[in-house]
Amino acid sequence: MTLIKSISGIRGTIGGHAGEGLTPPDIIKFVSAYGSILQSQFNSSKLKVVIGRDARMSGAMVNALVSACLSGLGIEVIDLGLSTTPTVEMAVVDFKAQGGIILTASHNPKQWNALKLLDSKGEFISEALGKELLEKAEQGNFSYAPVDELGIVRSEGNYLNTHIAKILALPYVDVEAVKKAGFSVVVDAINSSGAIAVPALLKAMGVEKVEVIHAEMHGNFAHNPEPLPDHLIELSNRVLETKANLGISVDPDVDRLAFVSDNGEMFGEEYTLVAVADRVLTFHPGGNTVSNLSSTRALRDITEKHGGNYSASAVGEVNVVRQMKATNAVIGGEGNGGVILPELHYGRDALVGIAIFLTHLAKLNVSTSELRSSYPNYFISKNKIDLTPGINVDDILIKMSEKYRDVPVNKEDGLKIEFSKEWVHLRKSNTEPIIRIYSESSDEAKANQLALKIMTEIRQLAQAN
Repeated sequence: MTLIKSISGIRGTIGGHAGEGLTPPDIIKFVSAYGSILQSQFNSSKLKVVIGRDARMSGAMVNALVSACLSGLGIEVIDLGLSTTPTVEMAVVDFKAQGGIILTASHNPKQWNALKLLDSKGEFISEALGKELLEKAEQGNFSYAPVDELGIVRSEGNYLNTHIAKILALPYVDVEAVKKAGFSVVVDAINSSGAIAVPALLKAMGVEKVEVIHAEMHGNFAHNPEPLPDHLIELSNRVLETKANLGISVDPDVDRLAFVSDNGEMFGEEYTLVAVADRVLTFHPGGNTVSNLSSTRALRDITEKHGGNYSASAVGEVNVVRQMKATNAVIGGEGNGGVILPELHYGRDALVGIAIFLTHLAKLNVSTSELRSSYPNYFISKNKIDLTPGINVDDILIKMSEKYRDVPVNKEDGLKIEFSKEWVHLRKSNTEPIIRIYSESSDEAKANQLALKIMTEIRQLAQAN
């Protein structure tokens, strides 16, 4: 059993003893802490919190506990039911709620669930608030509402339609162009909320040829739910068998997005944001973009092509959002298929990514594979080094930065070293003596070669210590 308590939320496996997994007492403890902090923040008993969940097997149980606990604190609960992470984020703002909780473990396997905690802006809570929550949860000093002041629970199961309507109203989305294109699409809904959300969006955009695989929303995922190439072989085969224009894959809470091209090849999670940004930047010449330090250089290339400036943030959605606000970026996200469009909301949103991507295809009148080949081709190699306990990882990173002081380096999140159009990003683990090594070059062999070179140098430094 596993329970991971972090500043951005609580996640764990279902079952086991309290404190060792995401058990009912643990859920009550952390939701009580969250609700109590909201009460202190807003100094009011008239609070509202939006909740929504993906379709994983434990979802109904966790939902019932969260709703009852918030109600017991005297907080009104707006329950979206089966929903998506971006839908909940938007609903917090539209319902003028003081917070939100998304019940999803995102791409984690079926035995996991989590409480993703939002502030009144529908964004993940700050580091300071997260630390306060963890401290309050451990103290366990909560005060619940008397019977006449219990919070009501009301269902708002149709809010997805509002989410879709706002997407279709964006200037980057052209429903008529998509409808005219007559796309044929295969969707892998991975037995979760994507089975509702993605077909609803496609229908609203006039896409009539839609096949959904793994559409049963029971949460017993048909394959590993992370939308990576090794997990999308069935989707790829189905695209080829049906001669579809593209395949669409989302994770269980529909905030990550990956495409399969018409030739059955992966469009590339890293290139989801690149293609969507290409469309958005045509409306914002000179506009700024942001992704994290471990994301492909292709976004920088596309941004500069449109006359804008690209900047990189530390890894993590909250860091990307912070950098987007600081640079007034028109679009940003992460290389894991996360698209963030600030004029809609500051959160990763697979649905807006789909709508803009389909419009881009329709407007350019090209195939998905042709669109992919039009972008700079890079490959990211992901590796790690296990070091002997006691090795000073920080010292190794300092020595590596000194070794490469004559080339651009970024120390915001570990160490990123840039060599012309290649880069390597070194990040240490906070829990074990491991250095993660991401490298990018123009092809797989060169990326692996760069990673091997850096790994050899790190091992030499470790031995010297």
